[in-house]
Amino acid sequence: MAKTNEQKPAAQKPAKANKNQKPNIFVRMWTRIKETFSELKRVTWPSFGKTLKSTGVVLGIVLVFTVIVTAINSGFSALLQLITQWGI
Repeated sequence: MAKTNEQKPAAQKPAKANKNQKPNIFVRMWTRIKETFSELKRVTWPSFGKTLKSTGVVLGIVLVFTVIVTAINSGFSALLQLITQWGI
């Protein structure tokens, strides 16, 4: 008996309708959540002391700008009163 060199035709898989189609919304959301947690593992969080110091700096700057804006507002208010009293 001689072996024949015939091969069976390979079973072709049915082609998808659209290869560029996105996966459904739930698969995309789950993938996004997994990526988010993966990134959060790499984050270096500041110490409590550093956080407290940064918060103090921010509050100090806000206080300084509040005083400056209040002073400018009071100055303009006084100027407006002078103008309205003189009837200009």
